[in-house]
Amino acid sequence: MLEATGPDLTAAQLYAILRLRGEVFVVEQECVYADIDGRDLLPTTRHLWLADPAGGVTAYLRVLADPDGVSRIGRVVTAASARGQGLAASLMEAALADAPGEFVLDSQTYAQSLYARFGFVAEGDEFLDDGIPHITMRRAAGKS
Repeated sequence: MLEATGPDLTAAQLYAILRLRGEVFVVEQECVYADIDGRDLLPTTRHLWLADPAGGVTAYLRVLADPDGVSRIGRVVTAASARGQGLAASLMEAALADAPGEFVLDSQTYAQSLYARFGFVAEGDEFLDDGIPHITMRRAAGKS
């Protein structure tokens, strides 16, 4: 598992991360949206990913520090060729390890069970984000 804060990412690492996010979110899921949101290079942004031997990113997520003090997990993605291997769960375990604070995320509705395994609870109503059903999920501070 690889991890870096925004300023510590190399150009090659950022390129590989953005490539995977584009392949899955923009091409596969057909969502044209502004993925580059200005938060990837912030010193408070944590990037966690798994790479193949050639340096390609097979699974990825980022943790943002929201202004309200809550940590936001987002951009959870696994390459089509690497799905079904538990890679997203491995990344979630690492992101939450030794992190006692509150976490929030917006889950694609079909993936709620993944996040529920880590203590996340759905809140509010389902909503569409770029035409895909999502639900906000929250993990209270102090959960393990």
